[in-house]
Amino acid sequence: METAKARFMAAMDVLKKHKTVDPKHIAAIGYCFGGGVVLQMARLGLDIDGVVSFHGSLSTSKPAQPGAIKAKILVCHGADDPFIPQQQVDQFQEEMKKAKADFQFISYPGATHSFTNPDADAYGKQFGMPIAYNAKADEQSWEDMQKFFKIIFESK
Repeated sequence: METAKARFMAAMDVLKKHKTVDPKHIAAIGYCFGGGVVLQMARLGLDIDGVVSFHGSLSTSKPAQPGAIKAKILVCHGADDPFIPQQQVDQFQEEMKKAKADFQFISYPGATHSFTNPDADAYGKQFGMPIAYNAKADEQSWEDMQKFFKIIFESK
């Protein structure tokens, strides 16, 4: 996790220096593994405005401590994702509540893992994996992210 944090911070430093970026208003999004990474960065208390995880992993070996999370969190989850059992969802939500995190957890009915990837059906078939694209969940999760960003950035 130290390596992941160092890489995340290096990327954020580059982003903050870009001419189109307001370095005082930063958020991160991640898909699948990246979704797990942005959630872990929030758990570690990085000073960013928000994180959005799309079908990301929820478990951790280092749960957030009360008051540690500074970022607002949005989790966009496939309700039928076989890689994330309900127990993991429940544990994540309990962890966030105990940590007093400002978080939203949205489950999209009928959506499995990789629901935002238009190539997921082909990859699922090719590799025998229970993943599938879900256009409705993809579009709705993107809208939910845009609403989330509007809220966190307009309040600044």
